[in-house]
Amino acid sequence: MLAVWVEQLLGYASGALAAIREEERYPALMAWAREEGAELMGGDLAMAQALAPILWSQTPLERAGFTCEPLARPGRNEPCWCDSGRKTKHCCGAVAMPAEVPDHLMWMLSLRDWKGPTLKAALDSGNAPAQALLEAGLIAAESGQRGRAQQILESLFQRADWSRLPVQAEPAFELLIDLYQERGFIRKRAELLDEVLDRGPLFLRGVALERLCLMHLDNDDLDSARSAFVRAQQALPDSPTLAYIEAMLLLHEGHEQEAAERARFWFRRLARKGELEPEQLQFLADLAENPGATLADQLLNAEEDLAEPLASLQALLAELPPAPGLDIRRTASGELEYHSSAREDTLFAAWQKHFQVEVEDDSALGLKGDPWIQAGDWLRELCAHPEWLDSPRVVQSLALALTSRFGSLPWMSPSLFEPLADRLERWLERIRGEGEGAFLWDSADNAVLLRTGLALVVGMERGARARSRRLAERLLSLDDQDSLGLQELVLDQLLREGRDREALAVTETRREEPVLGLLMGRALALFRLERFEEADEALREVRRHNPHALAMLCAEQTRPVTVGPDSIAEPGTRAEAWQYRTLMRDQWRTTPGALAWLQEQIDR
Repeated sequence: MLAVWVEQLLGYASGALAAIREEERYPALMAWAREEGAELMGGDLAMAQALAPILWSQTPLERAGFTCEPLARPGRNEPCWCDSGRKTKHCCGAVAMPAEVPDHLMWMLSLRDWKGPTLKAALDSGNAPAQALLEAGLIAAESGQRGRAQQILESLFQRADWSRLPVQAEPAFELLIDLYQERGFIRKRAELLDEVLDRGPLFLRGVALERLCLMHLDNDDLDSARSAFVRAQQALPDSPTLAYIEAMLLLHEGHEQEAAERARFWFRRLARKGELEPEQLQFLADLAENPGATLADQLLNAEEDLAEPLASLQALLAELPPAPGLDIRRTASGELEYHSSAREDTLFAAWQKHFQVEVEDDSALGLKGDPWIQAGDWLRELCAHPEWLDSPRVVQSLALALTSRFGSLPWMSPSLFEPLADRLERWLERIRGEGEGAFLWDSADNAVLLRTGLALVVGMERGARARSRRLAERLLSLDDQDSLGLQELVLDQLLREGRDREALAVTETRREEPVLGLLMGRALALFRLERFEEADEALREVRRHNPHALAMLCAEQTRPVTVGPDSIAEPGTRAEAWQYRTLMRDQWRTTPGALAWLQEQIDR
């Protein structure tokens, strides 16, 4: 019954709004109510007349600067406000509404209808109720009007009085953050987060910190992610979302066992409170049992149209037979070359009809387009033709596509990247089986295998660090020119594992062009090994290369620095220093005395 009333009310209110907009005069509305309005209420004239004054009183009027002209509610024995001439108790006062009429309804419908300058003027007036902005913004987003949704929700969060925000503003806040991300308004996103963290209500500060933590994780800035998580824990200590975020953070940091232990802690704590839905408790229980698998399942289920084909790909990779051999030849100068066979070329051609996106030959990890637009097609076709994976070019394309989407998620390594690494390593064994000899990027089809290796090293870097490092070292042994820049990656992983002597040995092979990561890694390894004079000299070399690096690493908080579209920072720039900070500050922070030592160098 209530659903019927809500549908009737919306239909009637929309008609009333159209009638008001014609003249914006109350008598015209009442004339409409007694005729067309009564029909919309199923012939109930009394109900139509009773609703009209209520809706008029909450309708914003353009001629009045988007304010309302509310009618004074008459007493029982006074003339009724519907202008019927009868006493209120014998007219509208005798009508019982099935439910209360929301006092923001006409504002919400107006915001839904207004366009262009009129909508902007209405929002700029500051008169729109928060609940109306909230609902109108959500409706616009659900209907695909992203620009309109952003415009309306921005008005909701640009209020001077944050106390007027309804608790239901939380999903609107998250939606606006997502809209900024999708539409490329990165500065606006950062400003909104800062504003909420500075003076927003407590429930929004917690959500903002959670989102900030996830954003830092997406950017591989583990140190900032940890800081945001701690602040979120202080703001909302009983938020179930924190269990999910902490598990992700610990997995990114390489602490799988601790992730399970903390998930068990959250499960016990929140189960005792008895405030969670059964589905939420089950998720926490699953998280405690196997954090990585639970997060992977959740990710796949959230992929909507791709959930089924991605699950099929996981099943295919789990049962993939060993890779066939390759055509490896030795040149007259002793170098080794891979040459693609006719069968491999045929398999790749069949795959490419569906994958369609080409590899960017001038880039180590680039694709000429977004393969995920048509992913449903090529995923299903690949699962129907697993023999395509006998072609290294197909494996290359698949590895690049998977890394572009899932490479920063450690829980995707076991099911997506490690099976492909098994395949690649069998091919690399075939190369080394030919004996010693350089396997250079520019020779024959070598770049296909080397590029595939780099994609898999990056894809496994968070979720299977030891495997990633071993593969990187193997690639370095083949391509001693380090065409892929793997030396720095191996160094970082050795430092994370506390293998400081091995890390230092990696830096002994000096490159023609200095690399900040290698210079800083050498300094950190020497400091940990208590070879302080050498460490001081290493820092002097760092400062000659990049004068911003030490200060940016020491700062507790610093503004992100935009890197170019190819994610390559110019040597010596703040962008280069920022990239290093995001990747390795957590290692400097957790090394006792390391940041204090850097600060001493700055203060000299």
